[in-house]
Formats: sequence, C-alpha cells, structure tokens
Amino acid sequence: MSNWIDSGGDAPCQLCDAYFRESSAASTTRSKLLVRLICASLLSVLSAPSMHARDLDGRYAAQNPELHQWFESLRSGKGPCCSDADGNAVSDVDWETAGGHYRVRLDGVWLDVPDEAVITEPNRIGRTMVWPIRGYLGTSIRCFMPGSMS
Repeated sequence: MSNWIDSGGDAPCQLCDAYFRESSAASTTRSKLLVRLICASLLSVLSAPSMHARDLDGRYAAQNPELHQWFESLRSGKGPCCSDADGNAVSDVDWETAGGHYRVRLDGVWLDVPDEAVITEPNRIGRTMVWPIRGYLGTSIRCFMPGSMS
C-alpha cells in the first residue's frame, strides 16, 4: 500500500487524495448553489412590484377632480411630492415644531423635516401630510405639509 510515508512525503495516499478531491468538488458545488440562491432571492425581491396605493389610471380622481389636481401639483424644494412617494396623513401627536423646524414621527422614530421639504402653500385638507421615501439608507422626507393641529 502506498502512502505519504512510502512515497517520501511528497504526496498523500490515494484514498486521502480522492477524499480531498471529492470534498473540494462538493464544496465548490455548494458554494455555487448558495450564490445562485442568493442572486435569485435578491432578483425576486428587487423586481417585486411596490405595494403602495396610487391612482395611476385616474379612476379615483373623478370623485374630487379639484382636490386630485391640487395633490398632483404639490411641490416642495425637493421636487414634486406625488411623483416619487406616497403621502400619509399624520396624527397631531406624531408631529411637532420647535425652533422654527418641524419633526415628524414615522415608524416610531422622530425625524427632522428638512426646510426644503416643507410645503408652504395653504393646506386644503387640514390634515398634516408627509411623503416619506424609505430606502436602504433609512427614511428621508420628500415633502411635509403641516396641518392645523386642531
């Protein structure tokens, strides 16, 4: 029987060599499979449609066309509000002003509203609205329209 001792220490025995060859091949196969699963998972998550409610075809605009047009025209210093984010009504306890700046609580976290995100035109619905954009780096505020706090 040939082993590494008989061969002068240059090569492992044939049985060990076969084991390492199989182990390495199985490990490579598992690694490739894992990479494929991760890529497939990422692809399915990234290609899934967003679950935000939008009036893309305008069927709800007929209920109050003036209000619909007003919402679509809202802009802050960061750009159009309804183009990239969905607006959410905010309860009075979830926003405040201090030192001339606004803060809003979203998902249990208080966020400072950038001055350029504040909508300065009169609020036609009376409720506080915020248009957050949630991303990998956290939540930013696209637009904020203060309410009457009544």
